[in-house]
Amino acid sequence: MSVSPRPPLIPSLIPESAPFSAEQRTWLNGLFAGLFGLSESVTPVSDADAAQLLGEFLGGQAPAVPAEEDDGAPWHDPAVPLPERMKLADGKALPRRFMAAMAQQDCGQCGYNCKDYADALFAKSEKRLNLCVPGGKETSRMLKQLYQELDGAALAAGAAEAAPKQIAAPGRSRDNPVYASFLARRRLNKPGSEKETWHIDIDLDGTDLDYVVGDSFGIFPTNDRDLVAAVLDAVDAPPDFPIGGRMLRDVLIDGVSLSPAPDMLFELVSYLTGGERRQKAKRLAAGEDPDGDADTLDVLAALHKFPGVRPDPEAFIEALEPLQPRVYSISSSLKSNPGRVSLTVDAVRYDIDKRTRLGVCSTFLGGRVRPGDKIGVYVQKAQHFALPEDPSKPIIMIGPGTGVAPFRAFLHERQATKAPGRNWLFFGHQRGKCDFFYEEELSAMHAAGLLTRLSLAWSRDGAEKVYVQHRMREAGNEVWSWLNDGAHIYVCGDALRMAKDVEVALADIVSRHGGRTPAEAAKFLAELKAKGRYQADVY
Repeated sequence: MSVSPRPPLIPSLIPESAPFSAEQRTWLNGLFAGLFGLSESVTPVSDADAAQLLGEFLGGQAPAVPAEEDDGAPWHDPAVPLPERMKLADGKALPRRFMAAMAQQDCGQCGYNCKDYADALFAKSEKRLNLCVPGGKETSRMLKQLYQELDGAALAAGAAEAAPKQIAAPGRSRDNPVYASFLARRRLNKPGSEKETWHIDIDLDGTDLDYVVGDSFGIFPTNDRDLVAAVLDAVDAPPDFPIGGRMLRDVLIDGVSLSPAPDMLFELVSYLTGGERRQKAKRLAAGEDPDGDADTLDVLAALHKFPGVRPDPEAFIEALEPLQPRVYSISSSLKSNPGRVSLTVDAVRYDIDKRTRLGVCSTFLGGRVRPGDKIGVYVQKAQHFALPEDPSKPIIMIGPGTGVAPFRAFLHERQATKAPGRNWLFFGHQRGKCDFFYEEELSAMHAAGLLTRLSLAWSRDGAEKVYVQHRMREAGNEVWSWLNDGAHIYVCGDALRMAKDVEVALADIVSRHGGRTPAEAAKFLAELKAKGRYQADVY
């Protein structure tokens, strides 16, 4: 009985005449197929091309992504869950899958936008897999999985190490911060608010830092000292235990993240316990959720979940992630407020299991840091979020809650430069009496004519919830008129809901008042984005 040969599963990219053994050709075909996301129907490259591909790879250069792979990244949407993004990216080149794993916010907290972070990991000029703060453990787990795929291929090929990432000028990246003085905070909510929102001022004197409106500002926070004390108690370790020339307590304050609990901590716990507890720790380390509480486990909660575990302090610190900086939209203009930078920050506090959890940087700025204290900072340049080059162009700004921050900066800048363009702000929050941030400023700008239109939406002031997208639809004819006059649209705030709702409202306005079909309206908005007339700063 004869058996037909099974067709190869891996495309034949490297020709048989190339100077490699059969095993080497098989391995290289698989390597380049994976790197380039190639299908089985591939024409073998020439010997010269094969040598060039291999030379580029061994030289530490990331192979370029083929043009056909530049498909506009349909998963580049923060509202799309990570499993769905990875499914959309399935079969794509490895750099595209790296990008699909990111949180899709282009927030800059990692020091890149999503695509550049992905490309840097692929090129091995960046090896830190935990820089995507909004993506959290979900993103870092997927990046680790993808990086092992890349790392294994590179090690097998004996690839040279990529050159280290170039350090930016002082204060121009998270890798080279400078120290600035904290000046003051004032609460923006009036009595009766359910929120805690602060206006923050930081002195730039002596830092040589400058910025333009639209940029963001990075802050290196410290952990809450009471939380640090509770962690020390849970691991039963002396605060002055030496860790790399420092005391354990100090490393816990400013060196490591205490939320969320990283997978490596559960791996460490699994080595220190046995039985069912060991199996549970292993499952948590693998990303499983045996008790339905994995999403609530910060470092302290993880230690309490496995009482009696006493890790070696050095091993404990090694198991934790570095404390990451946080990035906030700048809410000031140097032209109207020289030498200072202002931020608008919601202090995050919430209760889980009768313990109050704290947003590490928001409560640092909202309470722990004191006037005169020096804090590590840097300017994160905006990628695609800036005022029009032509100051006569009208602008429409949509920023509920702390999303108003960059638009306060825009208005101060337009006021200082006497820009003739009209300005329209849509702002919203829960209650008008206590959550109208910068009420006096904005009202004065409106009265003076700088703020041509001010549309307000309060979700808790009436029987029905009113949001900014409702106000946009109510004024749809005027919004369309402004767009026809060349207005630029800006959106800042929640990426998962508000930004999507605003885009749907804009599409409805274009369709209804512009006489376009839904498909034509979507194309119109896409063209606005391509021209830089529709920009978003979402988080």
